[in-house]
Amino acid sequence: MSGLTCPVCGCAAGHTFLRRERVPGTQNLLSRSQEAARAVAFGTLDMTACEECGFVWNASFDASRVRYDQDYENSQTSSPAFEEYVQGLIDDLIDEQEIRNHRIVEVGCGNGSFLRSLVTAAGVRNTGTGYDPCYRGNSPELDGRLEFRLEFLSGKPLHEPCDVVVSRHVIEHIPQPVEFLSAIRGSLSNSSEARVFIETPNVEWILRSRTYWDFFHEHCSIFTDASLTTACERVGLAVTDVRHVFGGQYLWLEATPAEGVEVTRNPGDISELAAAFAVAERDWLERWRRELELAAVEGPVAVWGAGAKGVTLVNLLDPETRLVQCVVDMNPLKQGGFIPGSGHSIVAPEELCNRGVHHLLLMNPNYREEIEDLLTRLEVAVNVINVTERADDPVLIS
Repeated sequence: MSGLTCPVCGCAAGHTFLRRERVPGTQNLLSRSQEAARAVAFGTLDMTACEECGFVWNASFDASRVRYDQDYENSQTSSPAFEEYVQGLIDDLIDEQEIRNHRIVEVGCGNGSFLRSLVTAAGVRNTGTGYDPCYRGNSPELDGRLEFRLEFLSGKPLHEPCDVVVSRHVIEHIPQPVEFLSAIRGSLSNSSEARVFIETPNVEWILRSRTYWDFFHEHCSIFTDASLTTACERVGLAVTDVRHVFGGQYLWLEATPAEGVEVTRNPGDISELAAAFAVAERDWLERWRRELELAAVEGPVAVWGAGAKGVTLVNLLDPETRLVQCVVDMNPLKQGGFIPGSGHSIVAPEELCNRGVHHLLLMNPNYREEIEDLLTRLEVAVNVINVTERADDPVLIS
């Protein structure tokens, strides 16, 4: 498909570069039986790149295929490496951005830990309101200084004025991101110190790194730094900084409300990257399936990570659960469950010994050190394969 209208810049310059059918509609659902996991709603991917601004979106996204409720679980707080990264963001907001004596709203607060840290840090005197339909916990807290609302805000206005809006890993779930940003902009109109902080996946990193498992149905809107800037500018947010964080995998944007913001467009080389990615994926699927067949003969194969990356990988390479014995995850809420779509079992790291796993596929290189340290403590001898580094060189059998 070509000539599709871009949801960010409005130009009829979208070209579909990647199509996948029958993909799980929601990657992070908790399924307690294999039957339930295999019965989830499925959707279609038609990943489309805008040749005018560089935005990438799923032109076949279907919101009815996605569930955000109490069975949705995507927290990464079980990972020390990720916790260290998140603490760095919190420290930067408090110490460098001087977020003190502020009314903070977090859109998509998850379990509330990030917002809670911004409110409870020593001497900050902040108040906070978190929005998330998947929140599980008490509200209000801290004598009313912190409250949570079980709502999904896609384009609806916030209920209260505020000084700071933080939104981490939400906008990629929103099919109309400009409306979403407009609602955020409107909530800041009465604050003289208003600021916006947004974190979201970096599509340029995905395309350059050839992480084929980073395109999935939940993420219908994926940005380059330039296209995220364009989206903000369209609603009157002046972007003061965009940087690549978490090893380049994420974008971190800072902006302030302003009048008369000029809207810029810079597609970069998104079209070339997208075309090369699509061609390479076809070869990747064939070669990795062949290598997994060989690896499974030598010994049991497992995947580390039951998040969206792991869910996407096993559904792409082993939808019938023939080649991968299990998926390992450190999150106790996921252990004992099953992968949406394929139905692979999710186990704790301690289970690796009992299952005699020979090959372990590592989805995210940022976690390699902590995973290898844990395997050493558990005395698990296994061949760890960094899937990102070996995406185009899948030689599993030594």
